[in-house]
Amino acid sequence: MDETVAEYIRRTVLKIPRDEIKMVLEKWGFLSEAQLQTLNFHQIKDNISQDIVQLCEENSADIKQAAVLDIIYNHIYQNKRMWSVYQMKKSGEELEYFDITDFKKKFKGRLRLALKNVTITFKEYEDNAIWIRVAWGTPYKKPNQYKPSYVVYHSQTPYVFISASVLKSNLPLLCQALIVASNYHDIREMELRSHSLNSLKDIVFKRYSQNFQTYYAKPLQGGNVEPESDIRIVQENRSEKERIHRLSWEVFGGGPQPKLEFAQYRLETMLKSDPKMGVLDKKEPFRCLVKFSSPHLLESLKSLAPAGMADAPLSPLLTCIPHKARNYFKIREKKGLFPESFLSP
Repeated sequence: MDETVAEYIRRTVLKIPRDEIKMVLEKWGFLSEAQLQTLNFHQIKDNISQDIVQLCEENSADIKQAAVLDIIYNHIYQNKRMWSVYQMKKSGEELEYFDITDFKKKFKGRLRLALKNVTITFKEYEDNAIWIRVAWGTPYKKPNQYKPSYVVYHSQTPYVFISASVLKSNLPLLCQALIVASNYHDIREMELRSHSLNSLKDIVFKRYSQNFQTYYAKPLQGGNVEPESDIRIVQENRSEKERIHRLSWEVFGGGPQPKLEFAQYRLETMLKSDPKMGVLDKKEPFRCLVKFSSPHLLESLKSLAPAGMADAPLSPLLTCIPHKARNYFKIREKKGLFPESFLSP
């Protein structure tokens, strides 16, 4: 077994939590059950990794098996990566039968036509997801296995989820190979990113709880108020809470929200002043970047109004995130309309 393969397997094992190493190896399936039984998973991880490498050497592991192990690791711990959504387009609406063998052949052929030194690995999962790992080289260097790109493609859908390599220059080659292999004609980034791959899928496949349900008002529990003079205040507060809950339901629905960690708004409007005041001799674009961050942004936004931290309803710029399937926005002037108006593409 090549030393670089051995080192790569060792480093991959070291990334796995010790209590889960056996589970990952079982999913890998490269080591036999008898070999797994010889491993002591209670020792320190460095010793475990060395023992696993020794068994892999007995089985003559190569970079293909090491790459599959890496895919399995990233499939299990997919939230450790940042994922971007891309949408492909056809020239027509025709549906074609998807042939996985043909897809792999075209993808490899197109990529290797542009770059010879590249490692391409596929793994299929039960939800029609094809995971692709691409390690990039150069015309004069072998592929760098530590800086690969990962692609998740659901067959017969136009959506692709990419966790790109730090080697950004190879992204156009990857996108070109995807549209050729899947028989599409164009691909574009959707300005939608998150660490939660499943939440991105929920958004683009419309699997999250949307506001299709009918809102049924439920009596809100209130404290016992003895003075009769406070009854109108209590009724007013209860009506306001009821209004806030109804508006929140209409926007977010009743179920859990997809998990996004941030939303970014780039402001590109014009600074204006009264010409008589002479503050600005000419109109200048006002550029500003606003970023909202939270471990679970949509759930945080959903709770703002009910918690009394924001007025209801919230701005459409915040509530449109899952419906427009994007968390990157540019706010520009609307041409020909009121100067102070803006749009969010």
